[in-house]
Amino acid sequence: MKVDVYNLKGEKSSTVELPDEIFAVKINVDLMHQAYLRQMANARLGTHSTKRRGEVAGGGRKPWKQKGTGRARQGSTNAVQWVGGGRVHTPKPRDYSQDMPRKMRRAALRSALSVKANNSAIVMVADLALPSHKSSEMAKAVKALAGEDRALILIPDKSESYTDAIRSGRNLADSKLLLANYLNVRDLMRYEKVIIPLASLDVIKSYLG
Repeated sequence: MKVDVYNLKGEKSSTVELPDEIFAVKINVDLMHQAYLRQMANARLGTHSTKRRGEVAGGGRKPWKQKGTGRARQGSTNAVQWVGGGRVHTPKPRDYSQDMPRKMRRAALRSALSVKANNSAIVMVADLALPSHKSSEMAKAVKALAGEDRALILIPDKSESYTDAIRSGRNLADSKLLLANYLNVRDLMRYEKVIIPLASLDVIKSYLG
């Protein structure tokens, strides 16, 4: 699949061949959905906690005698029906993480990239060499390349040559800067356009090709 390569002004400079084994595979919606659910589940902290009957303060002796008061029998003031008592069937810390084989995760990524390619939502750029580290420079480049202010921008690494791109992309309100080897289904689905420098394409080929 051949696509155009643009410069930071949005002008066509060349073309590049996208590998079919990554950008033109059979789309598996179920697999993408599973990968998305796994990622969302793994992001949950699971630190929620409530006190149950044996953990609240108080209780101790029986609040009143069993018979003769006309009131319902009670054994302790830390029972669940009392104000300040324990809770029942409430959450405790737990691990929400899900496992998914690496082959399946990468297949889901190929499907998501193929969806983007089919929708002409992949924008190839020759380089992300910005004139300065100002956020306005990156915002201007995103607008010229994607035609809108919102996009996912992939960078190949954190080397010195991409320092300005990283610094300028930090404060973008509607776009996200992401390392190419951290590419994931959730971010691909959140953003309509994906801006990929040629160097980032090489990174993607190295582990998805």
